[in-house]
Amino acid sequence: MNDPNKLLLSGDEAVARAALDAGVILGTGYPGTPSTEILECFSQLGGRAQWAPNEKVALEVALGVAFAGARAMVTMKHVGVNVAADPLFTSAYTGVSGALLVVSADDPGIASSQNEQDNRHYAVAAGLPMLEPSDSQEAYDFTRAALETSERWKIPVLLRLTTRVCHSRTLVHPRAAGPAPKTPHFERDIRGRVMIPAYARPAHRRLRQKLSEIQVWNETSTLNRVIDGDRKLGVITSGVSYMHLREVAPHLRVLKLGFTYPLPMETIRAFAAGVERCLVLEEGDPYLADAIRAAGVVVESKPEMYRFDELDAGRVRRILAGDTSPETPVPSGKPPQLCVGCSYRYVFEAFRKLDCIVAGDIGCYTLGAVPPFEAIDACVCMGASIGVGLGMRHVLPAEEARRVVSVIGDSTFVHGGITGLVEMVYNPPPTGHVVLILDNATTAMTGHQEHPGTGRTLEHEPTGKLSIEDLARSVGIPNVVVCDPATDKPGFERLLRDCLGNGQLNLIVARRPCLLIAGKIKDYERAAEQCCETLAQEP
Repeated sequence: MNDPNKLLLSGDEAVARAALDAGVILGTGYPGTPSTEILECFSQLGGRAQWAPNEKVALEVALGVAFAGARAMVTMKHVGVNVAADPLFTSAYTGVSGALLVVSADDPGIASSQNEQDNRHYAVAAGLPMLEPSDSQEAYDFTRAALETSERWKIPVLLRLTTRVCHSRTLVHPRAAGPAPKTPHFERDIRGRVMIPAYARPAHRRLRQKLSEIQVWNETSTLNRVIDGDRKLGVITSGVSYMHLREVAPHLRVLKLGFTYPLPMETIRAFAAGVERCLVLEEGDPYLADAIRAAGVVVESKPEMYRFDELDAGRVRRILAGDTSPETPVPSGKPPQLCVGCSYRYVFEAFRKLDCIVAGDIGCYTLGAVPPFEAIDACVCMGASIGVGLGMRHVLPAEEARRVVSVIGDSTFVHGGITGLVEMVYNPPPTGHVVLILDNATTAMTGHQEHPGTGRTLEHEPTGKLSIEDLARSVGIPNVVVCDPATDKPGFERLLRDCLGNGQLNLIVARRPCLLIAGKIKDYERAAEQCCETLAQEP
């Protein structure tokens, strides 16, 4: 019989629903797979959500909300936490007056990222409590628990998701919404929030005291649970690994950890003592196994070969059997390519024709590195293209240096490229440099989200618009050109050739809306015009 009180939700949708039910006043973040849908869904449900220029700014805004006594949520993918790390670490010292949930959506298996980092290490390094859900119901429950934990101990809390949890759909039974959010109110606390050395030293001690108290509380937390079973082999696990384990070996005794920092070490010790053998099953790094062994508890860990990529039922079955034989290679699928008709294609054809050395960046245009173009020579992180290109320009022989160009997208430029442009003016290479911004009027790779350069909010409503070319001129770039490569391919090649050889600092903005979003952009603009006309007619 269907239960009208249950919903079929993805993990991302469950987090959004929980945040709304728990009274989160503002959700902010930067789009990045697999976290993007959290804020989009939060907005659709009626929550206040907004995209920030990057993850650092998003976290700082959310921290300000939490300083004002309200509940806030900030979302990002795993590499986004690297960008937000500066305020993240210090926020553990300052604490919060309301509540702050920091969502890190990790990408085991590198489905859509540049690395496979395991952000559970951030909880330890920064000193932040961490929860890890296994499915959508837990994504909902743990989101609310994380906000309650944050408010109780006045500390930001990390909710660590993974791609499989974010995008898989399972049934969710929401709880009744909590009480209406408190009216934000500021209370001055200079010693608690101004982290000069004299105030930071005692703040660090307060943080460690909080973590000690949380660890004691976690020993009896219902977020961790024991599933009884065969005691010949006990398994300690967390996150989506638990779901794979239950599918493969439902008969085993299991300690399923939900609150994974600080760890309930006495609970773990007692569990390990109650089984003949104890195995730690986890996706990614041996985070749990290393911590448990460091506490003197004897446990087995998965073989090193299973540290890479996602776990699934088949791989878990092999781990339980101790099978370290070579795995069957996964058949390679069709490699991704730039869309047919994409204006970026003309750019990469020009790079190849002019034999450019290309410092690339994160976005659709990263696909210029694969056949048929193979025209990107480096791609490190958001915004790195400008700095990497400048570094090569500084040291390569002049003839090679003049072939170097940095290519970056509009959203990525706003996210992490602006400081690189300032660096170019401050420390110009002898041969000059060429930065090419591929402006397609959206954040295309993650699903066509807005950014400050589009002039529209997360809900596609009109707002202030950043002019990339005006910004470039204001920081001192002498040669700024806006063009459309698709309308004049030979002209674009001539422009690029001239810029590579003129010895100046050049910024080319190649502007043409993404084909997949051009129609919607016209609809947004038409709606904005109609709104302005209506307002103008009102008395």
